[in-house]
Amino acid sequence: MTKIDHFVSERQSAILAQLRQNGRVLAQELAQDFGVSEDTIRRDLREMAARGECQRVYGGALLTPGTTVPFKTRLAEMPDRKATLGQTAASLVENGMTVFLDAGSTNLAIARHLLPHKLTVVTNTPAIAAELTGHEGIELIMIGGRIDPAVGASFDTTAIRQLEQIRPDLCIIGVCGLAMERGLCADIYEDSVFKQLACNTSARTMAAITTEKLGAGAPFHVRTLSSTLTLVLESDADDEIVETLKDSGAIVHRAPPPSPTRNT
Repeated sequence: MTKIDHFVSERQSAILAQLRQNGRVLAQELAQDFGVSEDTIRRDLREMAARGECQRVYGGALLTPGTTVPFKTRLAEMPDRKATLGQTAASLVENGMTVFLDAGSTNLAIARHLLPHKLTVVTNTPAIAAELTGHEGIELIMIGGRIDPAVGASFDTTAIRQLEQIRPDLCIIGVCGLAMERGLCADIYEDSVFKQLACNTSARTMAAITTEKLGAGAPFHVRTLSSTLTLVLESDADDEIVETLKDSGAIVHRAPPPSPTRNT
């Protein structure tokens, strides 16, 4: 019995290390990694959540609310899925718009699919600005200020003052979760305040959201669900959740299944 308990402790410590590195874990992948059943992993995650080490979500777990996965780490996660979301979201953007493009690795994927458009793009994210710089048809406005290393963007008082002067047609917001009862939310308070302003100054808001964020709460509110919100979800998004989102008035689009990256 002692040996079994010791193994459980070691496995949960390894899961916690993955959470701290990546910000999220999937039960199916953990079961394969450790050679145990998904029920065993779900039991581990329940115990860890009870200790405040993680937050349970559909299919896995996230870091405890109030923390965020570093931007550099997120860039390497799920590239195929984010590329598919990015292409679908970009197809909904109309030529001639002024678009605020918020921080986020999925939003960077959206930026890569905006290049054929003729747009004015405002962003607080250097990686997105670098992606769009020098492309014909894109007028780029960079919002400055201190760059937060975890978020990969500026959202301090300097950035807020600059954003207050702009009235975009569309805000493409990056979020940490979508809670059915509260709407879009974020992990960091200052970032959530900046995101709220971006939504409030824009005529419409769009968010492209990976499946594990659906139903996942984060401590700070960004935006409620309404008819001026467009959500782009993955093909495997839970049907019941999708119907609940539609009932709230939000416009919901599903991306097609992602195509695997080919080795070259």
